[in-house]
Formats: sequence, structure tokens, C-alpha cells
Amino acid sequence: TLRYLIFVRSEEFPGEDVFGFGDDLELNQFDGLPFSSRYYKLLKERKSLPVWKVRSQFKDALEENQLIVVSGTAKTGRSTQIPQWCAELCLSAQYQHGMVVCTQTNKQRAVDLALRVADEMDVNIGHEVGYTIPLETCCSADTVLRYCTDDMLLREMMSDPFLEHYGVVIVDQAHERTVGTDVLLGLLRDILLQRPELRVVVLSVPPMTDKLLKHYRSVPLISLEAPGSAEVVHSYSSNKDYFYSALRLVLEIHRTKEGGDVVVFLASDEEVQCAYSILQREGTRLGGDLDQMVPIIMCSSYLGLLPNLAEQAGSAKSRRVFLSTHQEEDVWWPAESVNFVIDTGVQRKMVYNPRVRAFSKVLRPISQCQADIRKQLSGPTGKCFCLYPEASPSPAETSPQILESNITPTALFLKRMEIAGLGQCNFIDRPDPEGLMQALEELDYLAALDDDGNLSEIGIIMSEIPVDPQMAKALLASCEFDCVSEMLTIAAMLSAPSCFLEPPAGSAHEALQCHRKFQHPEGDHFTLINIYNAFKRSQREEYLTTEKWCREYFLDYSSLKTADAIRTELTDTLNRIELPISEPSFGTKTNTHNIKRALLAGFFMQIARDVDGSGNYFILAHKHVAQVHPFSSYGAQSHKLGLPEWVVFNEYTLSDNNCMRTVSEISPQVFIQMAPVYFFYNLPPSESKDILQSMLEPEGSRKCKEKKRAVAISSDANSSCTALTPAYDRCVIQ
Repeated sequence: TLRYLIFVRSEEFPGEDVFGFGDDLELNQFDGLPFSSRYYKLLKERKSLPVWKVRSQFKDALEENQLIVVSGTAKTGRSTQIPQWCAELCLSAQYQHGMVVCTQTNKQRAVDLALRVADEMDVNIGHEVGYTIPLETCCSADTVLRYCTDDMLLREMMSDPFLEHYGVVIVDQAHERTVGTDVLLGLLRDILLQRPELRVVVLSVPPMTDKLLKHYRSVPLISLEAPGSAEVVHSYSSNKDYFYSALRLVLEIHRTKEGGDVVVFLASDEEVQCAYSILQREGTRLGGDLDQMVPIIMCSSYLGLLPNLAEQAGSAKSRRVFLSTHQEEDVWWPAESVNFVIDTGVQRKMVYNPRVRAFSKVLRPISQCQADIRKQLSGPTGKCFCLYPEASPSPAETSPQILESNITPTALFLKRMEIAGLGQCNFIDRPDPEGLMQALEELDYLAALDDDGNLSEIGIIMSEIPVDPQMAKALLASCEFDCVSEMLTIAAMLSAPSCFLEPPAGSAHEALQCHRKFQHPEGDHFTLINIYNAFKRSQREEYLTTEKWCREYFLDYSSLKTADAIRTELTDTLNRIELPISEPSFGTKTNTHNIKRALLAGFFMQIARDVDGSGNYFILAHKHVAQVHPFSSYGAQSHKLGLPEWVVFNEYTLSDNNCMRTVSEISPQVFIQMAPVYFFYNLPPSESKDILQSMLEPEGSRKCKEKKRAVAISSDANSSCTALTPAYDRCVIQ
């Protein structure tokens, strides 16, 4: 046996075996290799965390109970230590019941936590510890602890509905109330009844823990001691000009020359981008006696700007200013360097209106739960500036996203789970009945449900495709119309963040001219295909790097790269479920017609007509009037091309002047051909519907109606003409 001499400073590990002479070197129980010196250094840091005080209590509770709720604020170490202790439990059982999975609401946080925990456990990332996020998996057959986003675990449940691959499921950030987390918490109640050996740990913060205890009933609660809070300074009045107040405060802090990085919480991604530009400009005007100020965007939506914090480590003569939103409150911050937090106290959320199938931007105060998390970020020696009065009213809990989102994809998933044998989802907060009915109605229109309200064969295939149900139906239709390659590109480009970069000041006209080179006369869906195809060509050209090509055309390289990855994933999915993929034939007249038919097969509910020839589009489904977004091929800058009368659109937002995004021209005849008849006859009455009705009815029927209207026999005329037209069943939701 190989023998080692180990020297360890006794003051670092009091009360333990501090050195061994002639003893075997201590081996890592997870990989069987000797521990490195870094393991012991990190172990000392881990033991100083608040969560370490409840280690024995947690392990005992985990062995004796199926479900545990752990309550603790940020910086207690719960997200790194508890998964390791659960992995030790699974190891002691020789993984008879499975391994450990820990869900996160933010994909960047899932990656960062996996890297940190692999370091603490002294194992290689991708082996014993791994992660799974959209479009990226870093795991192996040896993985015993995996971090993943909540939506990825839900997708995994379609093939493993009872999570039999796992012995412990940890639901982190339950207080974020994402749709994925709420659905997972609702399904786990039923799964626990089916699998008595499964253990579930829910990590949250007060006051969400009270609601969890009420929901699950009679489960143990482990509360973590909160670390010291920062000095909190509140504003004396309600500040409507919070944005510029926050930026002025950043500059004032920087001028004091007091050390430490700054975190600024703003209301939206747009405000973050604007603040980034302003601080970059102001940073160049600072006096020579001041250190460098480095603004850093921390929003996951700006993929190309999200930094590697290790590479961005502030030097002795620089101060980092992290710009974030309400979605990144619990992110893996560089806590040791943050000394100032500026909290605007507001958030701009997208709230879904099921009646008009549209989102609207709403400015709301943050919850008390969110405010408390932000106050913890700078630690006991820092300062938190709250740009709102201390007594300002705010909700105690974060609003559940399931009450504010389009839950049609959720309804499709839950229907799939019913087939797998899972019962009703026990929501903590049940979805709005109107939103649920709208979701089931939409699935029925898309032929995803059968006559009994269960998932149809088409619905089962749609649930396998990781896009929204409407786009999934369009992809299925493209298999019939031999335009799969083009529809895959459209689906990928619409699933990725917008590929159009916001042009710098003074470059708007140049950016518009560059974007016009990709415009297609048939509409925005076809323009997206042009952009993607040009992006792929740039990758094959050796004389020009793709990043430089994107910059020259004011396109976002990271978004296009994401779209390329999504397209590959969708292609693999279609191959896996053995759907035919036709050869690309973009540009031919037949292909153009087929793409429109495939789009209408999924997006027939999103049709509009220009009622006056000036761009006022009447949306048939709910009778709202909207404009085409200025960035569209048919937008304000392209009015000389003429506006089409009938269009299909991808997105409608009540904010932004009621704009439609991603618009393409269609013919009403093709719409009538592709829309389900029971959807068409359920459209509200309008002049546009009358035009479509006249196209649908036989010539003799129209003449009959005109003649009977002339003699004013309205009641008899209606009954007579109804007899001349075919009868259709209306949609019935089971």
C-alpha cells in the first residue's frame, strides 16, 4: 500500500486529525482519488457558511422524511452544500434509488453552481457533477449530482414521468415562482405517493416557505440563520425618475473613491442596455484621479454581453458596475467584491391577456421577498440604496408566473403527463380559469385534443417538439408540404433572441440599409431565412470571420449562433420521431406557397387585415386594431413598398403602440383552406369575416342572400340561406 506523509496546519482544522504519518491518504468517496490541497481550503470556507450549522439536522430529516422545506436567504450556502449532502445519502445507498438533481430557474446559475460544487467536491465537471441547460449538456454516466433548469427536468419527465432516475430531487429558488417550478412542485405531490423511496428538498426564502408548508402539510421545516444585512438607505419620496437617479448614484459612489463593486437593479432589459451605454460614455469623461468604471450587463437575454466573472475580476484600479433586472436577483454574484447595491424597487413584466392572446408590459413594484434578497447581496459591511420609501406598499411574495403567462404549452405538457399516468397537477396557485380555457381551446383548434379532450396522436407528436404548440403544428404541416428545412429555420430564428442589434447613436440609417439587404418581398418570416442562410454562408468564407460579418450588418452573433443550435436540436428531434425532412428549395414559387400554408396551419389564429390601406390592421380573432412593428419589412421605413391587405403575424403586444412582430403576406383563400372550419365559424362577426364568408360560399348562395335582403325578409332569409351552406360543429372543450 502506498503511504504518504501529510502536513496540515492544525489551526485550520481544530478538533480533527490534522496530520498523519504512515497513514493512507484520505480518498474522495465519489471518485476514489486522493483529495487535493484545494479541497481542504474550500472545506474551511464551507464550514463557515450558515447552512453548515444544520448539517446533522438536515441529514437526519432527509433520512426520515420524503419531503423537506429549507428556508434561508441568499448567501447562506444552501444551493451548494445541500445538494452535496444529498449526494452523500445516495452514495450510502449505492445509488439504488437514483442520483441527485437540483433545479434552477436561471441557466447561467445552473452552470455556475455546478462548476463551484465540482470544485468543492474535488471532482471533474461533467463527470461526478454535471449540468443540463437548454442546448447544452455536460454530464456522463458517472454523474451523481446534476444541476439543471426546471424546464429541462420537466422535458425529461416525458420519458421518465416518475423521475425513477433520481433518488433525491432538489427544487431550488422556489420563491421565483416560474411556470416550470410551480408545475414541478405540483406534480411532485403525486410522484411522492407513487415512489415512497424518493426524497424531495424544496429550497426557498420567507415568506414563500409558509405557503409551501400549507400546500404540502406536515413536512419538516429547516430554517437557516440569515447572514448580517447591509446598511439600508431608503429614499424619502416615491421616485418616478428612478432610472436616472440610479445612474447618478452610481457616479456619486464612484467619485467617493470608496472601494467595492456596485450592483444596480433596473426594471427591464431595455433599461439595462441603455444604462450600459450611458455608463460607458460617462466612464470616458471621468477625471484622471478616478479609477476606471467598468459596466457589466448581467441579463441572460443579452447572451453576447453576459460576462465570465472570473475573467472580469476587478483590478485594483477598476470598479465593476453590474447592471441587472428582477430575473437575476439570486444569481451567483461575486459576493466578496460587491459593496454597494442600488435597488430601484420596480420591475417591468410581460403579462399575458388570454382574451386577446397578447402580452402587455406592466410596471410593478417588486415584492418584499425580492427586496430582502437584494439587501443581502452586499453583506454586513456594504450599503443598499433603496430608491423608494421604507413604508411603500409591496406584495409579500413574488407573483406566480403561471397567473401571468400563456399556459398553452403547460396545458399540452400536462395532457402528456396524464397519458404517462400522473394525476391532476396540484398547483400552489391554480391558473386563471379563463387562461386555462383559452389554452385548451387553442389545443383543440390545433387538433392536439381528441373528441374526449385527451391528447390526440398529433398532440403527442407536438409535445415531443421543444417549441410552442403553434410552431410545433406548423413544423408538422411542413412535413406534408415539403418545406421542412425552411420551417426549421423560421422556428429556430423565432425561438432565439432577436438577431437585430440596437444600432449605436448616429448609425440608425446605416443599420437600416444593412438590414434591407436581407428583406424578402413575401415578409418577415422569409427575411429571417435570408439572414440565417447568409449567416451560414459567412461561416464558410475564409476571408471574413462570422463575428466581424455580424458586426458589419448590425446582427447579433450570439443570437444567430443560438438559432443555429436550436435548429440542430429541432432537426435531431424530427429525425428521432422519424418525420421526413425535405431538401431545401427556398426561393421557388412552390416553396414560398408551401411555407405560407405550413405557417397558417399553426398560426391561423393570428391573422389580420388592413382595413383602410394605411396600415391599420384589424385582427380577426379579437377585433383589435394594430400596427406593423417599425423593424418589420412592412414597417414605417418600408411604406414605399406598399402594405399587404392580409397578413399572418407571430407576436402581438399591447404595449409598443399595439404592434405586430414578424409579419408576412398571405392570401385569404389560403387562410380559408388551412384554418379549421370550426375556428373560422367561431370568429366574431366583422367585415373581414364577411369577406371570407363570401369567398367560402357558393355563388348561388350569395345571390340568394342578396335577393332576400332586398325584399327585407330577414328572418326567413337567414334560415333559407343557412340551409344552402354546409353545417359545421362548433368547438366544444371537454
